[in-house]
Amino acid sequence: MSSSNTKKTSKKKIPTARELAMEILTKVDEKKAYSNILLNESLNKFKLERQEVALTTEIVYGTIQRMNTIDYFLDQFLNKKVRKLQPWVRNLLRLSFYQLYYLDRIPDHAVVNEAVNISKRKGHRGISGMVNAVLRNIIRKKDQIALPSTSNIVQHISLKHSHPEWMVRRWVHQFGEEIAEQICKANNETPHVSVRVNTLKQDRDSIVKEMQQEALKVSPSSISADGIVVESGGNMAHSAWFKEGKISIQDESSMLVAAVIDPKKNETILDCCAAPGGKTTHIAEKMENTGVIWANDIHQHKKKLIDEQVERLHLKNIKTSVEDAALLIKKFEKQSFDRILLDAPCSGLGVIRRKPDLKWVKSESDIEEITQIQLGILCKIADLVKPGGVLVYSTCTIEASENEHIIKAFLSQNPQFSTDSSIDKFLPKEVYHQIKLEEGMLQVLPNYYHSDGFFIARLHKNENV
Repeated sequence: MSSSNTKKTSKKKIPTARELAMEILTKVDEKKAYSNILLNESLNKFKLERQEVALTTEIVYGTIQRMNTIDYFLDQFLNKKVRKLQPWVRNLLRLSFYQLYYLDRIPDHAVVNEAVNISKRKGHRGISGMVNAVLRNIIRKKDQIALPSTSNIVQHISLKHSHPEWMVRRWVHQFGEEIAEQICKANNETPHVSVRVNTLKQDRDSIVKEMQQEALKVSPSSISADGIVVESGGNMAHSAWFKEGKISIQDESSMLVAAVIDPKKNETILDCCAAPGGKTTHIAEKMENTGVIWANDIHQHKKKLIDEQVERLHLKNIKTSVEDAALLIKKFEKQSFDRILLDAPCSGLGVIRRKPDLKWVKSESDIEEITQIQLGILCKIADLVKPGGVLVYSTCTIEASENEHIIKAFLSQNPQFSTDSSIDKFLPKEVYHQIKLEEGMLQVLPNYYHSDGFFIARLHKNENV
């Protein structure tokens, strides 16, 4: 057979950590894709070595976290603004600057050489020459790089901790300058892993001991009686405890929701926006597999996520439903639920530490739009609560307009409900004073316990309605 007819086979080229990081950052930049999803897909696709996985992850998240600060500094070394460069070029410069300025364990020459090699493969000689010159100039002047002196506290925090000014301005107004800066600083820290113990299978203390015997660095959560903080231990989703249904991966703040709902055995409960099922399954565990929990979500494909968790945890008291939460009043009879949870769709500004691209894709108008949805759903599900029943509203945001303002607006329109002043009994005494917002409301900020920013309100429906 002639060589021209011979089929050539070629192995899939494995990119370097920096190449892969550049591709991910460019897609996030151009297509507004979610970095965490893209990163997981890319790492599963290419199966990089462990060190390369760690470096790719560090570069992607770190560069996104520090985006506007990096752009501010890069603009001082470029003839034109970084935003006017080709997307892949600006992201190559961004990730290179991140390594040179924010990481001290990577040699400068390695950063420059890799960036130049990538630019040679991706572009032409002029681009590689520009990349080389810019990065070497940054190295020479690294000690001179500094933030501008300004009396504008919003601008200062925005550049120092790399958050959009509109976001910083809102938080300074809500929490004051000191707390606003602490929040922004906390958002750039590496999130820790926490897991929730399935107490139907094992108690927390015994699982902590087992993990410690396996050389994992763990400690009991200070804010959730069912939580364990895993400081080092690898991917817990691959652990035997997870596969056997003894634990679930969940943030500590999120675990507080089921505690505040305080479900009882044999009750009928509705979780209006349930996917991926963390809070639903936690409620089911607290009910000891009795009663009925309806886990509803608007998306059909997310029903599968709930079903998978239910099966893994061996729970028998959860039924799933696919429906717009605002239309559930047409699906169920009025006053048919002892307790209802509305974990409402929100801006997600409490989980920036885990999803740093939220800082750059959200806008103030997004917040204004989502508040109408939140209040609308809350008002429409009110009739589904039995007299004397409980309605819990939660979000993973720290925005007052999505949280306490929604509750106050709801109460003004629904006088049959009131805030529950006994909410303190569902939390550890040592943390309650810090996260209580107003009567019946809790606000966890991301700088409090290194957990997600979260809001929870517990409402009680009057008996005589």
